[in-house]
Amino acid sequence: MSTSAVVVSHGHARELERLLPALAPQVDELVVVANVPGSVGTLPEGVRVIENERPLSFAANANRGFAATSGELVVIANPDAVPEPDAVAVLREFMASRPRCGVAGPRMLYPDGSWQASRRSFPTIGATLVRRTPLRLLFPPRRWQRKHYLLDERPQEPAPTDTMLAAFLLLRRAMLDEIGGFDPGFRMYCEDIDLNYRAAKVGWERWYVPAAVVHHEYAAVIDHRFLTRHTIWHARAMLRFLRKHPERLLALR
Repeated sequence: MSTSAVVVSHGHARELERLLPALAPQVDELVVVANVPGSVGTLPEGVRVIENERPLSFAANANRGFAATSGELVVIANPDAVPEPDAVAVLREFMASRPRCGVAGPRMLYPDGSWQASRRSFPTIGATLVRRTPLRLLFPPRRWQRKHYLLDERPQEPAPTDTMLAAFLLLRRAMLDEIGGFDPGFRMYCEDIDLNYRAAKVGWERWYVPAAVVHHEYAAVIDHRFLTRHTIWHARAMLRFLRKHPERLLALR
């Protein structure tokens, strides 16, 4: 199956120096969407660049990249997510074996090699309030929200899942065409949850494939500080998600 890759860079030229040489040999075409000046440096041969006249949301940039590529499958990758040499092949082979798999995600590791909780259940409003407010000081998310982060599940074989971080995903173009790609109305955050949720609604499977490994720095800015512009963006994103999918207000897990 032909495979494209899209990387959105918001001034991450330094990170691309590691990512692009690792990703380019694994795909048939690779497009970098440069969201602001200084987003790219030296590029491997064959990598194309789309330069924005003005900054766009991650979701809008991803959709621009999808539209500029033609592969049956499309990798969406963050600049700080570096795949091991066979990661895309493993995901592609798995997806080829399951025609209704619309999203396949790898096992993610921090730079020190420790496991990263990239596979998650769909969020609830209560759990989100705890994670994004000072309640987190009383109810540490990694202790009280083990079900959301799936901390007690570290499957060694492919496993179905609700959602996964969009830092590195393999997406089926037929699914993207059916659901319309990412929702560009999300400025930042939750666009991956929304995409996986809409995919689930129309019967597309989402799978975690741990044999594919990606090393991800994962800054997780909103996990470290309260009342920043990022926490405001996250709150607005969750409100948008709930307006689109009000049934999640009744979700208990």
